[in-house]
Amino acid sequence: MDLILKYFPNLTEDQIEKFNKLQMLYEDWNLKINVVSRKDIDELYLRHVLHSLAIAKIITFKEGTKILDVGTGGGFPGIPLAILFPECSFHLVDSIAKKIKVVNEVVEGLGLTNVKTTHSRVEEINDTFDFIVSRAVAAMPTFVHWTKGKITKQQNHDLKNGILYLKGGDLTEELQDYKTTTLYNLSDFFNEDFFETKKIVHLPIKYRG
Repeated sequence: MDLILKYFPNLTEDQIEKFNKLQMLYEDWNLKINVVSRKDIDELYLRHVLHSLAIAKIITFKEGTKILDVGTGGGFPGIPLAILFPECSFHLVDSIAKKIKVVNEVVEGLGLTNVKTTHSRVEEINDTFDFIVSRAVAAMPTFVHWTKGKITKQQNHDLKNGILYLKGGDLTEELQDYKTTTLYNLSDFFNEDFFETKKIVHLPIKYRG
C-alpha cells in the first residue's frame, strides 16, 4: 500500500481504505478460485494495482467517462481505476466465468457502485465507450478487431478516445500498421525494476457511425 501512496499521495480516506482491502479480498478469493499466481498475490500492489494505475499517469478521466475493460481477468486494470475514478463508469468483461465471479466478489467486497461486469466475449457488448483499457490480452490487430465500433463519438479529453493498452517488450512489429499510436514508458513514471520494459500504448480510434 505504501507503494500506491508513493505515486498517488492525494488519495481520499475512502480510496486508501479500498486499496488496503484489495490484498485481503484477493488472497481470500484466490484460495477458492485461482485467478492470480502465488508470486503475483505476494506482489499484488506492484504487479497488478500500480501497473493498472499507470493509465492514470497519462490521463485523468473526467466525471462521467465510460471505460470498457476487455479481458479483465481478476479485475485489472478496471478495479484499481474504478477506485481512483469514482465518478466514472467501468464495464469489466471477461469470457471466463470463474474470473468474473472473483471480480464480482471483489467489487461487492469493496462496495464499488461504478463497476458493471459481464461474462461474455467483448464482441457481444452492445455499447460504446470513451476508452477501452486492457492488459495485453491479444496482439493489437486482434484487439482492434474485437473492439470495433465500440468507441463513442463525443471527445471530452485532450487524449483522443480510443484504446489504452498495457503491454511489455518490443512492440515494433505488432504496431507497424498503426501510425497514430503513442507509446508511454512506465519507467518514466515508476522507478521499480518491474516497469523497465512495460509501456502504455494509446491508439486513437475514430468513431464509425
